[in-house]
Amino acid sequence: MKKILVADDEAKIRELVRMYLEKEGFKVTEATDGASALDYLAREHFDLVILDLMMPNTDGWTVCREIRKQDNPVPIIMLTARGDEIDRVLGLELGADDYVVKPFSPRELVARVKAVLRRFGGEKNEPEVLVYDGLTIDPSSRKVEVNGQVVNLTPKEYDLLYTMALSPGRVFTREQLLEKVWGYDFFGEMRTVDTHITRLREKLSRVPGAAQYIVTVWGVGYKFEVNK
Repeated sequence: MKKILVADDEAKIRELVRMYLEKEGFKVTEATDGASALDYLAREHFDLVILDLMMPNTDGWTVCREIRKQDNPVPIIMLTARGDEIDRVLGLELGADDYVVKPFSPRELVARVKAVLRRFGGEKNEPEVLVYDGLTIDPSSRKVEVNGQVVNLTPKEYDLLYTMALSPGRVFTREQLLEKVWGYDFFGEMRTVDTHITRLREKLSRVPGAAQYIVTVWGVGYKFEVNK
């Protein structure tokens, strides 16, 4: 049974979300604010976090930033009443995987939850493990190793790496990566791709002796380039 943490200071919202998720077979834990959400995450494993942006004391921005600072790859769906594109882009840049604006349809939220979990969990019958110049990518577990050392990536960081590693040498434009990794319904700024690429590179390069796997093609985009 998949475990989901719902962090929102509005009791009615938490109750509504919990009711619909439990109908679909999910186990739900409720957090009333950001501090309690971080406390739950420090003590328990969750398969996904639904995180309200505007919470008292510790807000959703802070919680999301802290989760990713700890290299916790748990998928995050931002839930907020603020619909400005800049807020959505900032949330995604901090490491959120999707963004739902209040008021929302509970059925749509459940569908988003299932879609994110499918992406994070990988599809059945995926290709064999990819191995390139000290880099190992296991699609079945979404596990990434560099020179034998596990590298913890967020879902979007993994998706970017896996997408490019499937086609070594191919140049991807930012628009193509947005389409393949974030989907057709994401219309954020191109800098979102740049931010995630920067973080991905930084994590991969932490391992001593790591090769440079992602190359910038100036004026176009990025490509995955190593010796197999």
